[in-house]
Amino acid sequence: MTAPKFTTLGCRLNAYETEAMKDLAAQAGLGDAVVVNTCAVTAEAVRKARQEIRKLRRDNPGARIIVTGCAAQTEPETFAAMDEVDHVIGNTEKMQAGTWARLAPDFVGETERVQVNDIMSVTETAGHLIDGFGTRSRAYVQVQNGCDHRCTFCIIPYGRGNSRSVPAGVVVDQIRRLVDKGFNEVVLTGVDLTSWGADLPGGPRLGDLVMRILRLVPDLPRLRISSIDSIEADDNLMLAIATEPRLMPHLHLSLQHGDDLILKRMKRRHLRDDAIRFCEEARRLRPDMTFGADIIAGFPTETQAHFDNSLRLVAECDLTWLHVFPYSARPGTPAAKIPNRVDGPTIKARAAALRAAGDAQVARHLAGQQGQTHRVLMENPRMGRTEQFTEVTFASDRPEGQIVTATITGSSGGQLTAL
Repeated sequence: MTAPKFTTLGCRLNAYETEAMKDLAAQAGLGDAVVVNTCAVTAEAVRKARQEIRKLRRDNPGARIIVTGCAAQTEPETFAAMDEVDHVIGNTEKMQAGTWARLAPDFVGETERVQVNDIMSVTETAGHLIDGFGTRSRAYVQVQNGCDHRCTFCIIPYGRGNSRSVPAGVVVDQIRRLVDKGFNEVVLTGVDLTSWGADLPGGPRLGDLVMRILRLVPDLPRLRISSIDSIEADDNLMLAIATEPRLMPHLHLSLQHGDDLILKRMKRRHLRDDAIRFCEEARRLRPDMTFGADIIAGFPTETQAHFDNSLRLVAECDLTWLHVFPYSARPGTPAAKIPNRVDGPTIKARAAALRAAGDAQVARHLAGQQGQTHRVLMENPRMGRTEQFTEVTFASDRPEGQIVTATITGSSGGQLTAL
């Protein structure tokens, strides 16, 4: 029987869930099908999903096309209206074995073409379905899903539902198994990672989970956490940053903007001084800490002065790795109704200016590493990453998946070089 093909668009969590769906589809004997796991973070992401579906239909004329993911959850009617699409399934349904069993060729009975239910009614997450995924060197573990916050620009809560946490014991058991399989680094992932634990008995915090993992899995060489909301960083997380060398000194921050008025209109929970203060404190506790950040350019009502505050924030927080998002209105979000929108050419120019500032920060970071010694986790025989997540290329092969000690000799093309 032909195995189904999977296409993943969007975030790391989507990629994680694709791995779980592969197992569920195989168990159901799904057969000849193409599954598209979509993203809804921007209007452009939905457009790309539709474009990819049309291409997949041309390339796979006889296969069933099954569309799932955040865009399928938030806009099921959009994909149901496409002639290329055979089935649309929601974000909850895609993680259920019964859904795939009903899609199998030998299923007896009727299968609804659209299976998308109210995700706000979901109270658990399915992070236990697989023991991580990734390269031979690094595994990703889902510990949280959904979001309780309602930022005015964001559609994701309507695709992911409210925040749900994977219990700490389940996470620890998963990571133990991953270490036994030879993984040298584990990355904790989620939609709103710093909200982990709020729905669990006793209301533990992300820092509690981090400390528990490091205490109970002593053989884990490196633990990394993905994007966090800095305003929700708890005392134990800061303690881990200060005292736990196995927690990697790289944090990706959900900042979004550098102007207080725009932050309020985004319905964010921090101000620019909060972001600056967090970065200063984290770097005081861990001097080798590096930061990435998400920043939106061209949010409605953004003036040049507002934008200049975002541009200055890059230097004031000493951000290194920027993810710059040109604003695009998402139907169904409050921001889409805000008047005084910034015109397209201005948004494009401001996004380019932010990216240029980010490039300058990367160059500055790379220059500062000359002559430094790093422990590098090899992702392939000639490339690995430092503890700060900087890429390092080597002139000769190193053992893939292993941590090697290297002295930095220079930089090229946004990467460090080592002998």
